[in-house]
Amino acid sequence: MFDINEAIARIKARPEASGIGMVLAHQGIVRGSSRAGDPVRGMHLAVDHRRFAEALDEARTWPGVVAVDGWVNEGDLRVGDDIMKVVVAGDIRENVFGALQRLVAAIKSEVVTESEFH
Repeated sequence: MFDINEAIARIKARPEASGIGMVLAHQGIVRGSSRAGDPVRGMHLAVDHRRFAEALDEARTWPGVVAVDGWVNEGDLRVGDDIMKVVVAGDIRENVFGALQRLVAAIKSEVVTESEFH
């Protein structure tokens, strides 16, 4: 299992860590309701692992980004289970907030396929 605190510690121990002014983490969790408000019992998540690795590599090239790490769950998940965990470290908050948002959006749209159980 991916541990956010361990990922942050590894990032902060890297030689280029002196360029880090901010670290953000995202932990997506299976909700008990859909975006439309319908009850959800769980979800099935399929992952394109190649595309996930590419998305992390791409994010590492974005302006101000010093380090990126992440993990995506897969299979049948229940309400409360972790969907993904992503850590982005970078120079200033504008770059780090933007990078985290862009990376999570890419993972949701290009890496995973979700189907909810109602």
